[in-house]
Amino acid sequence: MDPIKITAPLDDDIILNLKTGDDVLISGTIYTARDAAHSRLVKLIEENKPLPFELKGQIIYYVGPTPEKPGEVIGSAGPTTSYRMDKYAPILMERGLKGMIGKGKRSAEVKEAMKKYKAVYFGAIGGAGALISKTITSSKVIAYEDLMSEAVRKLTVVDFPAIVVNDVYGGDLYEEGREKYKDKFNK
Repeated sequence: MDPIKITAPLDDDIILNLKTGDDVLISGTIYTARDAAHSRLVKLIEENKPLPFELKGQIIYYVGPTPEKPGEVIGSAGPTTSYRMDKYAPILMERGLKGMIGKGKRSAEVKEAMKKYKAVYFGAIGGAGALISKTITSSKVIAYEDLMSEAVRKLTVVDFPAIVVNDVYGGDLYEEGREKYKDKFNK
């Protein structure tokens, strides 16, 4: 089955048609942020101050890219472990965040927030940062430059490969995968 091509920013029509296990190719604008940037974003929300970018419909990629080499847009850009953003993710989804890209499992609270606010979690392949970086056609630091590789960046991506790990229906690829092969390996 061919991957589903989607364009960011996302809307509910796109989100509602994605199911756990779907292969997707993401094009459009996405943003980067890791734990320190998430903490600052949530603090701005709590203080009722403007954010450095509009959250509505956006995707945040959990990545701290390496410095780019001469002539490159960005360095290696592989996903980081997502659970470190779990305490911030529901607040951002409440404000309109529609997608997150990372690696690893999400908490029950984040999965419930995805159902409530109609958001999705995409998995990217860890260890494939150099290959992923080839799908990034532009990168610009837009906030928190002092965080260096973990600064918030605005990225333009073309056919960024990911898989739907958690959908709005409560699907969880990690749980489904373990269930599927449980009997095969527990004999």
